[in-house]
Amino acid sequence: MKVALVYDRLNKMGGAERVLLALHKLFPQAPLYTSVYDKKKAPWANVFKVKTSFLQDFPLSTHHEIYAVLMPFAFESFNFDEYDLVISVTSEAAKGIITKPKTRHICYCLTPTRYLWSGYEEYFKNPFLKLISKPLVFGLRFWDKIAAQRPDVYIAISKEVQSRIKKYYSKDSFVVYPPVLSLGLPQELKSKNKDYFLIVSRLVAYKKIDLAIEAFNELKLPLKIIGKGAGKNRLKAMAGPTIEFLDYLTDKELVEYYSECRALIFPGLEDFGLTILEAQSFGKPVIAFKAGGALETIAEKKTGIFFDKQDVKSLINAIKQFESLKIDPKDCREQAQKFSFEQFKTNFMKRIEDLSR
Repeated sequence: MKVALVYDRLNKMGGAERVLLALHKLFPQAPLYTSVYDKKKAPWANVFKVKTSFLQDFPLSTHHEIYAVLMPFAFESFNFDEYDLVISVTSEAAKGIITKPKTRHICYCLTPTRYLWSGYEEYFKNPFLKLISKPLVFGLRFWDKIAAQRPDVYIAISKEVQSRIKKYYSKDSFVVYPPVLSLGLPQELKSKNKDYFLIVSRLVAYKKIDLAIEAFNELKLPLKIIGKGAGKNRLKAMAGPTIEFLDYLTDKELVEYYSECRALIFPGLEDFGLTILEAQSFGKPVIAFKAGGALETIAEKKTGIFFDKQDVKSLINAIKQFESLKIDPKDCREQAQKFSFEQFKTNFMKRIEDLSR
């Protein structure tokens, strides 16, 4: 089969981008279509033959929020007539590509567009912004519902996302968990605990990093936060002397921080949460909010611990409970191995074979 990949935009590195790299391993010759591509912010994408939309030539094209209303036109402008199969990896507009009947379209859905549906109240907290954006949101929701009918098959990255696809798009889907890819942990490097806890995340509001900062300020425990995002300056202003910020690191550098932390802190409600599995692959437990994808990737009190409410008190209680908990690193590694690349490959290819029959 001749295969193409489609993704919303190439301007960052995170869990969704690691999903793309996993698909690249399955389809190394497949080009990658996207709205805009920032080579400086996404150097990892140089393994792909990237094809961008007309938005690439627009001023400030890398500030994608400005052009949200144009994203539908960008993806509808692509032509996929030469392909047998197109796989869209998306949390926004990439599912809206138009294909002819001979070209099959699988949508590997990261989540239905967050700012339109499940995260609408979070994104539009400001009453004035909410008011003036209503016509735009209404129009985008109308298009998103139409676009959601275009894929032949939906594959969800988790049961959490599967339920959202059903709720917002009225579509059935299969679950194929993303794989945890090796970050290049040398066999001779043994995990060792230093005193700090770790967060690896984009620094945006719905990740709830502020919650972790408040908790660690109160506990006066060391916390290292690795990531970039629009909220970085605000979060740094909140942080006390025991909290350190680092930009996104190379995988080699990230290995060191994963292998030496006490535990990963995961305060947000996530669609899946690949960093949870990355931490466990290093034998490290996770302290996570009890919701979303975390429920599918953590074995409670065996590879991690949950807190029930997204508030400071609940997180602090979980951290204190964690201090007295004995977790075997071997259990964490075995949990991560359930989400191996080979398992992903088997499950994903089965869906393609079923579609081809």
